[in-house]
Parts: sequence; C-alpha cells; structure tokens
Amino acid sequence: MDIHIAVVPVAGLGTRLLPATKSQPKEMLPVGRKPVVQYVVEELTRVGIQRVLFITGPAKTSIENYFDLNGELIQLLRETGKEDLLAEFEFERAPVQSFYTRQRQLRGLGHAVACAQSFVGDQPFAVALGDSIIGVNAQSDVVRRLTQCFIDKNAAAVVAFEEVPRNEVRRYGIAQPKSDGEIFEIADVVEKPSAEDAPSNLAIAARYVFAPSIFDALARTKPGKDGEIQLTDAIRLLIQEGGKVYGVRLRDAEPRFDIGNFDSYFRAFVEFALADAKHGPALRRHLERLLNDSHS
Repeated sequence: MDIHIAVVPVAGLGTRLLPATKSQPKEMLPVGRKPVVQYVVEELTRVGIQRVLFITGPAKTSIENYFDLNGELIQLLRETGKEDLLAEFEFERAPVQSFYTRQRQLRGLGHAVACAQSFVGDQPFAVALGDSIIGVNAQSDVVRRLTQCFIDKNAAAVVAFEEVPRNEVRRYGIAQPKSDGEIFEIADVVEKPSAEDAPSNLAIAARYVFAPSIFDALARTKPGKDGEIQLTDAIRLLIQEGGKVYGVRLRDAEPRFDIGNFDSYFRAFVEFALADAKHGPALRRHLERLLNDSHS
C-alpha cells in the first residue's frame, strides 16, 4: 500500500514575521534560492507523492500562481537568450498534481487538516507543514520512513519527532514514548506542556502520516486555547481509543527549519546560502571577514 496524497497546510497568517508577511505568505519567503514551500513539495515529490492538496487562506494566491505554468515568462527567457534559466523551473514539470482548498476560518492545524476530508476520502495520506523544511535543501526521506512504519505496523498514525531543549517543550506537541530507538510506539502526546510536566523532549516535527480515521477523531476533538482544534489532541484521542500511533525520529542529517519567526528564518537562510554551490564559498568568506572585523 503506497501513499500518494499529501496535505500541505499553508493558511496561517505568519504574524511573527510581520511586516515581511503583510502581503506575502510566509511559505513564499525565500530561503537561499527557493521559497519555503518549494522545498516542501520537492521533498514530497522525491518520496513518491503524486497529489498535493494545499490548505490555503486569504492572501495565499501567490502559492497557486507559483506552482502554475508561466508560459509568458518561459517564452521571454527563450527570446532574450536566457535559456539557461529554464532549469530553475524544473519543479513545474515534476510528476505531481497540485490542488487547493481554503480554510475559511483559521481555527488551528487540526481544523486545517479536517478541510482535506472530501479530497482524501478513505485513503491514508501524509501531512507536511508548509512552513517547515526538513534537512538542508530538503534532503530528507522522513515521509518515506513514516509511510513504511505506517504500513509495517498497521498504524493509525505515524509522526516525525525531533529532540528539543527542555526549556522549549512548551512550544510543541510532546511525545510520551513507550521505548527508545529511531521508531517507537507512543503512549501519549501532550500539546505544549510546561518543562516540568513534559513527558520527554521529543517534539512533533511537522511531518505525519494518517489513516482516514483521523477525520473522525478531529470531528470529536474539542477546541482548545483560542478556540483552535489541535491536531495533537486528535492524535491523543486516537491513542486513548486503542489506535496504534508511532513516532519516527529525525536523523542527525535532517535538521528541521521552522520558518516561524525571524530568528529561525535568518538562521535557515544563512545555512542554505552557505550550502549553495555557486555563491556559498564567497558568502562564507564575506561572513568570516565580518566576524573577524567585529572582534578586531
């Protein structure tokens, strides 16, 4: 059983990145050469996803435009002798279909995923948050590993996790694992606990695979803080009702870049720019001069 559908929530307002996100989705902010959401789609395409449903919101039409064909631009590049730039549009020819639906009320991640029910139907599917890149240049196969675990364990859900500092657990959904190892069964998962109450420092890391039973759990999940329906709470309900839920740890070579605030955005941009084969070496020399000058 292969999984060919992915849901990519991109409806958030990105208020922690204002004013950069006043008229531009945070998912369209460039990290190195590409916008954030392109890395996400390329990661999904490489592991066999064939259909991507974007859960959008107001002022997100630039995402639709970005993944559409732009014949006029292609023709202009050809007419002006800039055919070499056509290679930058390879993602337009990827074997993946893009679909879009709007989250009409911003009521949390769980509500956003629930908006995909009519599209997904009775099939298992992946979820990849549109503002998080896994691995430098999205060189990660974590969705493939989640899928394999989902199949092997006949799971209700499989979730990616990363270790975070204890003082940051309050920002994430945190797992209570039943065992150690790269793959582990989850006894419980808690949304944004305090450092004292957190059952571990394993934080949900923006990638999931679900059986369609998640939609029933979401429909029965009560709104939490600010009236939002939390995906973590629906996963917890699956566990409480006997569903098998597993975690898969991100590997050392798969750092998560959460483009949710300026600190993480700046760090991601610098790291990706330094990894650029053409411009990275010159940027590294420039940064070294800046740092040396600041200490002289």
